[in-house]
Amino acid sequence: MRKALGWLLALTVLIGTLGTTAGAATAAADEPTDIKDRLLSIPGMSLTEEKPYPGYRYFVLTYTQPVDHRHPDRGTFQQRITVLHKDVSRPTVFYTGGYNVSTNPSRREPTQIVDGNQVSLEYRFFSPSRPDPADWSKLDIWQAASDQHRVFRALKAVYPANWLATGASKGGMTATYYERFYPDDMDGVVAYVAPNDVVNDEDSAYDRFFARVGTKECRDRLTAVQREALVRRERLEERYAAYAAGKGLTFDTIGGLDRAYEAVVLDYAWGFWQYSLLKDCDTVPADAATAGDDALWTSLDTISGFDAYTDQGLAPYTPYYYQAGTQLGAPTIHFPAIDRHLIRYGYQPPRNYVPRSIPMRFRPQAMRDVDTWVRHHATRMLFVYGQNDPWGSERFRVGAGARDSYVLTAPGMNHGANVAGLVADEKSLATARILAWAGLPRATVDQAKPLARYDARLDARDVEREPALRP
Repeated sequence: MRKALGWLLALTVLIGTLGTTAGAATAAADEPTDIKDRLLSIPGMSLTEEKPYPGYRYFVLTYTQPVDHRHPDRGTFQQRITVLHKDVSRPTVFYTGGYNVSTNPSRREPTQIVDGNQVSLEYRFFSPSRPDPADWSKLDIWQAASDQHRVFRALKAVYPANWLATGASKGGMTATYYERFYPDDMDGVVAYVAPNDVVNDEDSAYDRFFARVGTKECRDRLTAVQREALVRRERLEERYAAYAAGKGLTFDTIGGLDRAYEAVVLDYAWGFWQYSLLKDCDTVPADAATAGDDALWTSLDTISGFDAYTDQGLAPYTPYYYQAGTQLGAPTIHFPAIDRHLIRYGYQPPRNYVPRSIPMRFRPQAMRDVDTWVRHHATRMLFVYGQNDPWGSERFRVGAGARDSYVLTAPGMNHGANVAGLVADEKSLATARILAWAGLPRATVDQAKPLARYDARLDARDVEREPALRP
C-alpha cells in the first residue's frame, strides 16, 4: 500500500511538471480564458484567496511540490505562491524574499519598471510551506532553485512573455542560485543587496567595513552604547529577565539569557548600518556613559530587538539559520574598541540558533561553486548594493567571462538599496537593461524610466527588515 501511495505521489508531481508542456501543445478553444481559471487548471495549483486591487488581480495560491526533487515519489508539500496579475501579454517578474511570502499585494521595483505581472514564492521550510514531517536535509539551495524551476514551468504557458528573477538580501541570493542551477529559465536577474560568503572562515572584509563606514563620530557613538550595555550587564539582564518572564519568552535554543543578551548587544552596530542611514546617528545616545538605563534599553531594543534570540524569536527563522550553518555561511566580526573582558561569547555560530534535535553539517563547496559560476558565466545579471550596508562587504562580482552583467553601488544607502538610489547614469543604465531583458522596446539609456507610475501602497521601498543578524 505504501509503495502504491509513493507511486501515486510521484505521478502527481510528474503531471505537474509536464502539464505545461502538454497544455501548450494541445491548447484548444475550450481552454479557460479567465486568469483565475487558467491558474487553477494547472495540476497541483489551489486557490487560498483572491484579493482585489485596482488595475490587477491578486491571488494567494498553494502549489504541490516534491519534498525531494531528485526523488519525487518520496512525499510532497504545499508551497505558498502569490500572483499579481496585470496581463498575460506583459513580462513577469519572479520574486522571492528568501523567507515567508507576504499575502498582501505588493510590487517589487523591477515589476514597476517593466509594468508587468509578479509571481512571488515562499521559500521552502518557512511555515506554512514546510513538509510534515520536516526532513531538514532537503533544505538546500538546489532544492529551493528546483522549486522555482517547477513553478516557472507551470506558469510559463500562462505568462509566455519574458521573465525576470528578483529578490533582496536572502532573496537576492535565492535569485542568483536559481540562475546558477537553471540558467535557461529567466531572461534576466536583478539581485539586490545579496551577500556572497565564499569562504565562511574569512570575514576580514566585515571588520574593514566597520572601521570605515559613516563617520568616526557615529561609529564611536554606536561602540559606546555597546560597551556601556556590557558594563551594565548585570542590572540590564535583570530587566531582560523580567521582560522575558512577562511575555513568556524562553532561551533554551541559544543556551541561556546571558548568551541572548550579549548577542543583542553585539548586533547593535550591524543592525544600525543595515537598517539606518548616517543621518539617523542623531537617534543614538550621544554619551552612553551618562545615559540612563531606559535610554540604553530603548535604543538596543529599537535597533537589535530583545525578542530576537528568544526561542520564540528564533523559531520562525530556523530555516535561515539552518542554511547559514550548512551552506550559506555567516559573518563573524571583532570589536577592537570594546574591552575584551566584557565580551564572553562573541558572534555566535548558526548552530547556536537551531534546535539541537536538527543535525547540521557545513558544506563549504556550495558558495564557492556559485561564486565561480557568477564570475565566469553570469549573463544578463544585475547586482545592486548599498554603500553603507554591512552585508555588501562580501558581495558578488562579475569577471571576464560574464556577459551583459553589472555590479552597482547606491551611495549612502543601506540594506534597502535599489535602482532608484543609484547615481543618475547608473540608474539609467540599470533601468534600460531591465527593460531590454524584459523584451520591451529598447529605450536609450538617457530615456529609460519605469513604465508604471509609482503607487505608494503597492510599491514597497522600505528596507526588508529581518530582526537580528539576518540578511
